[in-house]
Parts: sequence; C-alpha cells; structure tokens
Amino acid sequence: MTKLCDFDINIKLKLSAIWGTVMSLYIYCDYFDLYRPGKLESMMDGTALFGGMSQGIVLGLSSILLVTSLMICLSVLLPPKMNRLLNIVVGTIMTVMMALICYADGWYFYKMYAGFETILTALIIWLAWHWPREGSV
Repeated sequence: MTKLCDFDINIKLKLSAIWGTVMSLYIYCDYFDLYRPGKLESMMDGTALFGGMSQGIVLGLSSILLVTSLMICLSVLLPPKMNRLLNIVVGTIMTVMMALICYADGWYFYKMYAGFETILTALIIWLAWHWPREGSV
C-alpha cells in the first residue's frame, strides 16, 4: 500500500478556513434560532431579549457577522504582523463573547454552536500567537 501524500498548509489559509467555519456556524445557529417558540413573533413585533429593536441595535448585531466575514479574506490578504495582531484581537473578542453566550443561553443547540465557535476562535488565537517565524518554516 502506498503512503498518502500530505503537505504543510500556510498559516494564512488555516486562519481563513477556520474563520469560514466560524462564519458558517454563526449563520446556521441563527437559522435554527428562528425555530424557537416566539422568535419570529418577537422579530415581527420589533423586540428582542434586551428590549425594542432599533437601527443601532441591528447595526451592532450585524457588525459581528461583518467582522467575521471580513476575517475570512483579511486572514489571507493582510501582511503577517497586522494579520497576526488582528487575528489575536478579533479572536479574543469573539472567544469571550461566544463563551458568555454558551454559558448564558438555555437552549442546547445554541450552547453546542457557541461551544464549537469558542473552541475554533480560541484555536485562531493560538495559531496567530504561534505564527511561524522566518527560518523555522
């Protein structure tokens, strides 16, 4: 039997792939969240867990998906120093946010998604922190 070939994947591609996975998990979780009893009714009434919806609240919530979407391409396009710093900062913010959601939300599917998103964003921080140095590649 012949040995399967493997190759090293560039750190930028690893980070981009993980951000893409995190983005997919966000979207699927939000989709399944629509099945919670009363969710669609509260959306139609313009209310949420923290009160009435406004343009500012929707802008703030949508910025989470915007930043995650941008991290998919920025992880490939940015130069190493800025890339590393941005992945550590954004990864840390997202990890803390998702860990809090994982703890606070009562629905098991939400906890599952938030748990996996927490693990993946923590992996992003770890990979960015241990960014390969010249001469070690």
